[in-house]
Amino acid sequence: MFSRREFLAASVALASITSSGLAGRWSRAAAQQRLSEDDLIGAPAFGNLTLLHVTDIHAQLKPVYFREPAVNIGVGQAAGLPPHVTGADFLKLYRIEPGSPEAYALTAEDFAALAERYGKMGGLDRVATIVRRTRAERGDDNVLLLDGGDTWQGSFTANATKGADMIACMNLLKPDAMTGHWEFTYGADRVNEAKDALAFPFLGSNVFDAEWNEPAFEAWKMFERGGSKVAVIGQAFPYTPIANPRWLIPGWSFGIREEEVAKHVEEAKAEGADVVILLSHNGFDVDRAMASRVPGIDVILTGHTHDALPEPVKVGKTVLIASGSNGKFVSRLDLDIGKGELKDLRYRLIPVFSDVITPDGEMAAKIDEVRAPYAEQLGTVLGRTEGLLYRRGNFNGTWDDLICDALLSERDAEIALSPGFRWGTSLPAGNDITVEDLHNACAMTYPAAYRTKMSGDMLKTILEDVADNLFNADPYYQQGGDMVRVGGMGFAIDPTRAIGSRISDMVVLKTETPIEAARDYVVAGWASVNEGTEGPPIWDVVSDHLKANPVYTPTENRSVKLKP
Repeated sequence: MFSRREFLAASVALASITSSGLAGRWSRAAAQQRLSEDDLIGAPAFGNLTLLHVTDIHAQLKPVYFREPAVNIGVGQAAGLPPHVTGADFLKLYRIEPGSPEAYALTAEDFAALAERYGKMGGLDRVATIVRRTRAERGDDNVLLLDGGDTWQGSFTANATKGADMIACMNLLKPDAMTGHWEFTYGADRVNEAKDALAFPFLGSNVFDAEWNEPAFEAWKMFERGGSKVAVIGQAFPYTPIANPRWLIPGWSFGIREEEVAKHVEEAKAEGADVVILLSHNGFDVDRAMASRVPGIDVILTGHTHDALPEPVKVGKTVLIASGSNGKFVSRLDLDIGKGELKDLRYRLIPVFSDVITPDGEMAAKIDEVRAPYAEQLGTVLGRTEGLLYRRGNFNGTWDDLICDALLSERDAEIALSPGFRWGTSLPAGNDITVEDLHNACAMTYPAAYRTKMSGDMLKTILEDVADNLFNADPYYQQGGDMVRVGGMGFAIDPTRAIGSRISDMVVLKTETPIEAARDYVVAGWASVNEGTEGPPIWDVVSDHLKANPVYTPTENRSVKLKP
């Protein structure tokens, strides 16, 4: 539960800036259980510049279900602070009524029941409606649309076209700039080819040519909007060659490169920037730390950790904005800029309720066009779920349990390992599991399902390493997604402890016998970052499992025990 100390600390961390999201028409309509498009999109005129931000769309062109995490643990100075507040504590902190549209959009509370009431969210055609209306009301010269990356990957069609479907649709949406992360998993050649096909710049101040130590991408760009100069610095995911295969991008080096960000802030100020925006894929806690260490950044549009916060978080003079994932939200910031500085802002996190917002006709047609060659495959039914399938959260989700079950049975393994990716949509009980649904959970460029032997000692080392990537008290050392998912085995974890001592009580679930350090176990997994990994693609493994077991009923997960 949320302690009083944590509640007060979290409240102080929120920016003392007017937020017209929860305080506006959406909140009033939510209390009455009714919404209109104007409730969601309409906003009174304020200031001279409007920023729109989307991030972590993960190639979801159509409306989806996506359950927010029930568990999101913060460590160190981030403990108990947003975004590490979930469920009932989140509702309390942000004064949200349980059962309301806001509660459904922003938490996992009563998700299954509320999904029936409020339906799917997102859809790039609905996002396009928000963007077009904002540009029409504010004027094109007063609006800046920025894409935080993880846009081209995460669906069947994106994987089949190497992101071409998303590029075609995003070119129609016309963002002013983007940065990236999973885009790089298509390989350096494809990224360079795709970048040249964009109608807008791909920014990456922290990506360098590994041989010559020269910038690999444009670092930042100055825009003239609202009568002001707006500098946008791009920050790609710093640990791409660690979290993803280095062999796909051997010529590029990454890193947080805080000194580069500071240098570009100074350059922008020297060239007359009135406002400096960091378009970041660092992750929220990294950006919170950077805001405290790099002066001169007015707004950080954060991404990577898929957090959706209805109010800004302020660190010193820097405002952090978290816009969620999968196209569920669009952030709108109306800025009042004068005399070379940001004087004030109004913020609204716009929830993209697909049954409320009218699809943009041109974007809807483009989406149908890029999906048409794959329509029959996408709709192929593989099985049915009798419980909610979801992934997002620090530990195993039910999608992960299904994948682990498939690995155990189809690869004849004792233990299964599945990566803790944050992407992957949800599917309510009673729905067919289609090819599209499955690929939403596993579409990627290195999907081989391996089968190997690992000692108990190696298994503990893997769990400890991943836990340190997630729970290191220094956010600059947090390098990946959520905790690796496991099947066939259980363990206890204390996130507050140091590396080497977080994991304990490892057991084989089938026999409830301890994992022996010196014994070898048959382990199946997928998404290895090692080049040359052999095995069938994970979607074939799960498809074969569903053919033999066409009805999947999630059960209570016994793999993870949280300490203390």
